[in-house]
Amino acid sequence: MKTAKFLAVIILSIFILGCGNSDPGPLAGTWQMSGLMPMTVQFRKGETETMGIIEKVSYKISGNDVLVTYEDGIMKGTTMRYTIADKDTVKTELGLLQRVK
Repeated sequence: MKTAKFLAVIILSIFILGCGNSDPGPLAGTWQMSGLMPMTVQFRKGETETMGIIEKVSYKISGNDVLVTYEDGIMKGTTMRYTIADKDTVKTELGLLQRVK
């Protein structure tokens, strides 16, 4: 009986971890990108907002990287890598993001 309970806890834990994380961690807040594609991006629990478009996302933190996977919208299924350079700077394939204070 104890083995069955232990196994159930392990399986549930794996399932929950596999669902992704809704916490943006160090990306939480508002960021500004300038240059070719000037825009403001907000990272919130379970979602992002860019140019007035709110999309459901999941977050995975791996070292200095935060992987953002879009769960719906035009970018559904796409994962973007955001590399934390310091507390106010994030590097992306599109350019640098600076934290809005």
